[in-house]
Amino acid sequence: MSLLDRVGTLLRANLNDLVEKAEDPERMLKQVVLDMENQLLQVKTQVAIAIADQHLLEKKRAEHEQLVAEWRRKAELAVDKGRDDLAREALERSLSHEQLAVGFTTQAEDQKHEADSLRQALHKLEQKLSETRAHCEMLVAEHRRAKVVGRASKAREVVGTQQEHTIDRMKSKVHVAAAQSAAAGELLSPETLEDKFRALESEDRVEALLQEIKTRQLPMPK
Repeated sequence: MSLLDRVGTLLRANLNDLVEKAEDPERMLKQVVLDMENQLLQVKTQVAIAIADQHLLEKKRAEHEQLVAEWRRKAELAVDKGRDDLAREALERSLSHEQLAVGFTTQAEDQKHEADSLRQALHKLEQKLSETRAHCEMLVAEHRRAKVVGRASKAREVVGTQQEHTIDRMKSKVHVAAAQSAAAGELLSPETLEDKFRALESEDRVEALLQEIKTRQLPMPK
């Protein structure tokens, strides 16, 4: 894949889709930024090389254009001196340098187009990198917040379960205490109606026995 193709892939990347598919979103986002930074460095290097090559081609074109002019002057000088043979050779040299100048002109224009494309790619990648960094910071914050909320929900669930168990244990203790209190209350409660009648009957029996004893102890009449 060429450099511009890789840059295009990065520019078209949808962070939200990447986050949804990633097992570790934070690590993936950091890797995306790192990849873009690496590509940005490569594009900067290629832009510098392209500009340098463009300047070199333009310099070569200018040199050959100067040689074209120089050999034309020499041809004119030869004609003035009556040396048509030298004039022909000078003109042939002039045409050769002219063809080279045209070739370097074409190459310089192509190189300028490539340099301009790389500049545009560099500018877009710089913008995308800036946006991606900000977007990544937002997504990382959202991811961390979601993890915190998840942990909090889990903690509340655990606490709720523990509270339910605690409440159940307390209810059991309360029920046991209530039963014990009820039993103690029954033991300490006032006597029932049956108990009262049994007490009266017992008193009557006691009185009868007492009278019987007293009767036996009375002196016999003379």
